[in-house]
Amino acid sequence: MQKVKIPITLHPGKAAQHRLSYDGIVQLEKLTRLREVIQEEVGEIAVKIHCKNDEQGLVVISGNLSTHVTVTCQRCNGDLGLDLDQDFVYSPVGLDAESDDLPEVYDEVALDENGEIDVFELIEDELLLAIPLVPTHNEASCSYSAKPASFGVLKAEDDKPNPFDILKQLKKDS
Repeated sequence: MQKVKIPITLHPGKAAQHRLSYDGIVQLEKLTRLREVIQEEVGEIAVKIHCKNDEQGLVVISGNLSTHVTVTCQRCNGDLGLDLDQDFVYSPVGLDAESDDLPEVYDEVALDENGEIDVFELIEDELLLAIPLVPTHNEASCSYSAKPASFGVLKAEDDKPNPFDILKQLKKDS
C-alpha cells in the first residue's frame, strides 16, 4: 500500500461503506497538545487507519500509530527516548447517542455537528495516552544518584550547653 495523505476529518459512515484505508504520515508540528508534552518540535508519526462495518453493522475505525518521541525523565531530568506504538479500535457515536450498545472491544469516538470525526485529535489522544504518566529511565541507565546532593559547605556549630542540664542538677540536689 502506498503512503497517502491522512485526512484531518473523516466521515466514518462513508469511509466504512467504501472500506477506505489510509497509510501515511502526520507531521508532529500539527499536534499542539502533544508538542507540549514532548521535547522535540519536529518528527513524523506513521499512521494506518482502516474503516469498515463489522458483523453487527457497526462502523469500525481501527489502526495503528507509531513514532519516536523524547520526553524528560522524571527521576534525573535527562532526555528519555520513547518508541510509541499504539493500536486503536473505535466506533463512532453521535453527539447525543447512547454508547451502551457498543461492544467492549470498541472505544467510542464522538461525531461533530457535521457527522465527522477529527482524525488528528484522535491520533493525538492515542499518543498522549501511550506516554507513561511518570516517564523514567530504567534504574540501570538513569543518571540519578541516590546520594544526597550538597550545594555548599555548612559551618560547624559551636557546642552549646544543653539547657536541660540545669534540671539534672536540680534533680540531683533534691
